[in-house]
Amino acid sequence: MKTKLISTQNAQAYLLAAKILQKGGIVAFPTDTVYGLAADIQSTPGIELLFNAKQRAPSKAIAVLMSSPADLARVAIDVSPQAKQLAEEFWPGPLTLILARHPSLPAILGQQPTIGVRMPDHPDALALMDLTGPLAVTSANLSGEANACTAQDVLQQLDGRVDLILDGGITPGGTPSTVVDCTSSRLQILRSGPISSEELQTIWENPNI
Repeated sequence: MKTKLISTQNAQAYLLAAKILQKGGIVAFPTDTVYGLAADIQSTPGIELLFNAKQRAPSKAIAVLMSSPADLARVAIDVSPQAKQLAEEFWPGPLTLILARHPSLPAILGQQPTIGVRMPDHPDALALMDLTGPLAVTSANLSGEANACTAQDVLQQLDGRVDLILDGGITPGGTPSTVVDCTSSRLQILRSGPISSEELQTIWENPNI
């Protein structure tokens, strides 16, 4: 495969990326942490390409990124009031919610009945997903190698492995997202991050504030 690179300043960039994804291809794009590698969330062949491109073990689950809390119903079931309020309060931003996976999602996304979802705080990522809806996303690097913070970093590792790279400049990088398991009645923080336990606990105990 020949990898194309296009600036997000190009008026056709997002439309081109959306068409590639809808046809089962894979696209790299900037997020608020590092560059991500995406496939259509309902395309098993596309997700297979994603695993193959970065040489990722099939046992490792793939997360979902979205552009609106309203998209939760498309990827998860039994979403609690606490989870909905956390999304409203902290998205877009560095918060990943672990939710019960929607049965319509392909099994290739992971072996667990849950899925990690997040809304990134990056204009390019949000603009793309406004066109495509939620995407299956993992970091745009070979497994075990350094994360990619520029389009050239992606190209260096994945040239010939991905269909398109959207060049949105340097990503902020920084601290990984806070991860919260929302599948039980009590707050469970699986990974500490930029959002404090005190902030999360306040929302969890008062989901309608």
